[in-house]
Amino acid sequence: MAISEPAISGRTAARPSASFFFARGLDAASATHVRASLFLVLIALVAFLPGIFTLSPIDRDEARFSQATKQMLESGNFVDIRYKEQARHKKPVGIYWLQAASVAAAEAVVGPSARTTIFFYRIPSLLAAVGAVLLTYWTALPFVARRGALLAGLMMASCVLLGVEARLAKTDAVLLFTILASLGALARAYMSRPMPVRGDLGLAAIFWTGLAAGILVKGPLAPIFVGLPFLVLALLDRSAAFMRVLMPLPGLAWCALLCLPWFVAIYYVTDGAFYEHAVGVDMLGKVAEGAEGHWGPPGTYLLAIWGTFWPAVVLVAMAVPFAWRNRREPAVRFLLASIVPCWLVFEIAVTKLPHYVLPLYPALAILTALALERGALDAVGRRLRDLRGLWPILGCILAGVMTAGFVWFGGSWGYAVAAAPLLAGALVCLFLAARRVPTAGTEAGFLLAAVGALLLYAGVYQFLLPQMRAVWISERLAAIAAEAGCPAGNIATVPYQEPSLAFLIGTDLRFTNPVAAADLLKQGGCTMAFLGANMVPLFEQRAREIGLRYKATSSIAGFTYNGGRNVVITVFRPQEATP
Repeated sequence: MAISEPAISGRTAARPSASFFFARGLDAASATHVRASLFLVLIALVAFLPGIFTLSPIDRDEARFSQATKQMLESGNFVDIRYKEQARHKKPVGIYWLQAASVAAAEAVVGPSARTTIFFYRIPSLLAAVGAVLLTYWTALPFVARRGALLAGLMMASCVLLGVEARLAKTDAVLLFTILASLGALARAYMSRPMPVRGDLGLAAIFWTGLAAGILVKGPLAPIFVGLPFLVLALLDRSAAFMRVLMPLPGLAWCALLCLPWFVAIYYVTDGAFYEHAVGVDMLGKVAEGAEGHWGPPGTYLLAIWGTFWPAVVLVAMAVPFAWRNRREPAVRFLLASIVPCWLVFEIAVTKLPHYVLPLYPALAILTALALERGALDAVGRRLRDLRGLWPILGCILAGVMTAGFVWFGGSWGYAVAAAPLLAGALVCLFLAARRVPTAGTEAGFLLAAVGALLLYAGVYQFLLPQMRAVWISERLAAIAAEAGCPAGNIATVPYQEPSLAFLIGTDLRFTNPVAAADLLKQGGCTMAFLGANMVPLFEQRAREIGLRYKATSSIAGFTYNGGRNVVITVFRPQEATP
């Protein structure tokens, strides 16, 4: 099969074997849109599926989202959002509806166990992450050929941060999907030259539906990610004529029709409390101060991207000179407008979390693919080429940290043996990628690094992380509760009160204090209490006061990864309820 001109730009005719192998593979995969899409779906599943079935619920955001969705299904109230007895007025309802639909469908197949199986809550994130990889390809097509679009999709599929979000039952992968749908439509509107006189109904429907879905998932963030690029482009071009393609007036009406019913309903249901907390406390609080301790100075995201967008970040850094030289070109201007303004906004905001800038990564990938297609990355200076050394360095750090954690937190050696070939293969690929870039070309080097990344993710997520028993405290306590057979309402826990424990055991699980825990056991029957070591003296004092006869049936030691401390939790039951 012939190799397109951009693919051989900057290379000699005598192609090394590794480069030739990867080039032929990319040519075959990008021969048609269908073939490219299927290839990206396959790679995305290889990247995202390991561990998604076996990882316990992650505290605290994932477990809170999942527990709130579970309560929706239990109560039948799909307007108001609650976590246990508390109102959860932080995010709109979109992600809860998606998770509820996923779990309800699973429940019809596997039965009631679906409600406490975290994988079914993760399905929207998994599908959205795979969809985001495909939408990166689709969004790239106005800027690069199919081959370049395929490379941009591969950069996202191998991205560390997207892989994390694909495995978490929360908003960020779904938000990325909705924003990319709108940006892809906006890109086609902007790059259509000369500007059409009439609107494009298909593009308009994608743009405004994506925006409405993004608003329902995470409120004003979707308009920020889509609106800022539009404003910057309109100012730079001194014209917003390209928006005519997207039919703004009927589009706004359609967007409002999709969004307003729930936003009106939640206003009346909560008497305005949802907006007071979601906007006044949650959103504005994160701009003004570091919410929940997640503070960071300006420049935090610029530093974090070296880990979160690995391995593609090496190519992104190499593409910076190309982007600067060609900043006035329409394609580069659009991509920079989709990155820089929003990046600056999030660097200025006080609260910093890595996933906040995830929607900017596809534009970075497309810009990098454009530079690669034009041969700019093979022509960079030595200092930028030397960044390829970060591929094995960061791979070794990740593999080393996870292996050390596996040993420290009590992993089974059988799983370590299973993970070893994957980790070793990953590091071999990453070292070869770093060494072969000068001879095989940047494209081949990245593809080899991506293979190494996929092997690394498989070893970490499938074998190491799920087996770190010391960090999965809720899973171990839930197993004790299931063996005892006590109803959730007859179980008290203090001070370990993580959302994952309520999700796994039941909504009625009592988050209480040591005095109330002793009083609960005094009632007799199938009751139990999970008490941290610092709460045991107060429990024992109350037990003496009320004449409670009790027995410690088991004890577990673990590490709370949120609080960062070692804990010992003892399980107490009434004396008459134990053998």
